[in-house]
This record gives sequence, structure tokens and C-alpha cells, in this order.
Amino acid sequence: MLDRDRERLHDCRGRVNRSPLGSGALAGTGFPIDREFTANRLGFCSVLPNSMDGVADRDFAVEFLSAAAIISMHLSRLAEEIILWNTPEFRFIDLHDSVTTGSSIMPQKKNPDVAELVRGKAGRVVGNLVTMLTVLKGLPLAYNKDLQEDKEPLFDTFDTLDLVIPAMTLMLSTARFNKARMSEATRGDFSTATDLADLLVSHGFTFRDAHDAVGAIVQHCIATDTVLESLDEADLKAAVPQLGSGAAALDVLKVSNSVASRSSQGGTAPAAVVHQITLARQRLEHPKRP
Repeated sequence: MLDRDRERLHDCRGRVNRSPLGSGALAGTGFPIDREFTANRLGFCSVLPNSMDGVADRDFAVEFLSAAAIISMHLSRLAEEIILWNTPEFRFIDLHDSVTTGSSIMPQKKNPDVAELVRGKAGRVVGNLVTMLTVLKGLPLAYNKDLQEDKEPLFDTFDTLDLVIPAMTLMLSTARFNKARMSEATRGDFSTATDLADLLVSHGFTFRDAHDAVGAIVQHCIATDTVLESLDEADLKAAVPQLGSGAAALDVLKVSNSVASRSSQGGTAPAAVVHQITLARQRLEHPKRP
């Protein structure tokens, strides 16, 4: 998501880096100016070719605010994951003291302040985009005094991202992930039921029938307060005689085997994950430029 956000900003820059200088009040000027010269000296890639549009346009603000709103939404979603993982119910992550605070009343509590503020500030950035669109939606060409309202949402959004992104970077770079707890959480959650259904498909079942058969096994486990991992070969063979010995079914019910089996591009198999990490590092080291 963040990689796409960077692409959007690069793409956005190609359109917003155009000079309106020389458009005059709305119709250009009768003086012999060279707009391309001034644009080049000021670091613009080109000029806005239509003088009326150059005065009336605020697409540069809207496009940046739109990209920023998407960035904020993505960061908010990531922050929500961190907030959930930080709860006592999950305990998947430990956050550094520099990005948390203690509770004002509960001495044992550690609040994920940075994550919560990032999540909250997303609404502010989205609101700035809506503000800008609302200012523009009824304006005729060319300049209208309403357009002075572009400054506050634009500058506030930039300042907010300039605060939020380093804070998220600090939070993630100092976090510790509790692998043992994550592994423990996979036990008893029936997450490998799909693997068992896939195995039945390889034994000639349609997926519809495999889905029904495994659903019945899961219902049996729930009724008897057991989990899939506790079933033995006899249990599986009794439930689905077509499995033969049932040894293969026991293998697919192991979470580690389930993870390793997703070897397609973007999957969870270790080799696939390492490939994704490699690609991510390459993008960070050699980012695309506009």
C-alpha cells in the first residue's frame, strides 16, 4: 500500500510542478515575457498553458490532498492492526516506551498513543480533502476569493504527514513481535480447515462436497469441544473414508505445513515471503523517480 502511495506522489508531482507565472489576472499579458524561461529558472518542469486555468486551477492542491488522504487511510489501517495486536487479548507486539504512555488511572496499562493518534489524524487529513473539494465545487472561472481557503487544508495536511510518518517509522522500528504468542494463537482456530478441504479435492471431491464434509468435521469438533489438531487418523477416516489412512490429512492440519504450502507469488511460504522482502528492499533502495 505504501509503495503505491509513493508512486502516487511521484505521479502527482509530474502534474503539479507546472508554473502559473505569467497568467496574469486571467488572460495573460501584452508584455513580451518568456514563461518557459521563468518556469525553468524557478524549477518547474513546464508551464500551465491556459492562463485562465492557471489562475482558477487548484488541482495541484486537490491531487496532493487526495494522495495524502489515501496515505493517511493506509497508515490508519496499519495503526489499527498495531492497536489490536497490542491488546492483552492478542499480545502479538510489544511497543517501545517512546511511542506509548501509561494510563492516567490504571498503572498496568500501556497505551499505544502513536498508533491511536495516527488513526485519529487520518480523519483530519480526509477532512482537509473534503474541505478543498467543497470550496471548489461551485466556483466559476477564473479567480474567486474563496480560493484563499486553499492554504489551511494544504499546509495542515503537509504538516500532519510530516509528523505522522516519522512517528510510525519510530513505532515500527522499535517494536518487538511475539512470535511464540502468534504461534500459540493459531492453535484451535480451525484455520487449517481449508487445507483439509483442498486435500479432499485432490482425492476427487468437488469443492462443494469437500466444503460440506469438512464443515461437518468442524461442527463435530465444536459440539465435542475439541479442535482439528486433536483428531487422529481413525477420527478422520471415520469422517471421510475416502482419505484412506488419514495420515496425509494429519499433515495438512499442521499450521506450519499450511503456511509452507502457499508457495505462489505473494503467498505465505518462507521462500515467497523472502522474495517479497527482497522486492521491497529493492524498491526502497532504488525508488522510481518522476
